[in-house]
Amino acid sequence: MSDSAATAGDSRRTRRRALVACLGAFLFCFAIVPAYRIVCEKVFGTLVSNDAASGAEVGALGVDESRWVTVQFDGTVNSALAWSFVPKAPSLRVRPGQVAEAWFDATNLSGAPLVGQAVPSIAPKMATLYFNKTECFCFTEQLLGPGERRAMPVRFVVDPKLPPEVTTVTLSYTFYLNDIATRRVAQGGGAAPPAS
Repeated sequence: MSDSAATAGDSRRTRRRALVACLGAFLFCFAIVPAYRIVCEKVFGTLVSNDAASGAEVGALGVDESRWVTVQFDGTVNSALAWSFVPKAPSLRVRPGQVAEAWFDATNLSGAPLVGQAVPSIAPKMATLYFNKTECFCFTEQLLGPGERRAMPVRFVVDPKLPPEVTTVTLSYTFYLNDIATRRVAQGGGAAPPAS
């Protein structure tokens, strides 16, 4: 076999391995949010939903004026995403059944546009059943330009049926880099509109 034939064979193998690696990375990025949801629900017993509660559902709850629940907020960013993401306030006291609003600040620390997606979690896990988001930025593509900063709201209601021994609930968000959407933006394609 000549050197050129051996080089061509090596080149084909390298391209094939690169293609398999790219395909694997694509599938990993595409599946991370659904996989996270499945793991949370099946392994940890935490229900994760991006469905907003309807006005009728919220209105039917009624406000429990006899007690307070402290909702703590936590924001983190996966190391692959060059953003900062923090709650504007560390906690908020709410009456069960009362519609409340919290804000998070997201900032792109890089020199390129990046698309992130947030995955929420609630602790203690049993409180997931009693925490209703009416508006949220979770599981949707969030595009931030280089150095761009944006305030992102979440509106929620703690169900009055939350067991009385639960006095504190923690709402956490972790932002992950959406490689596919970021590449699409870099190639001139669009991303989903920003959170209001």
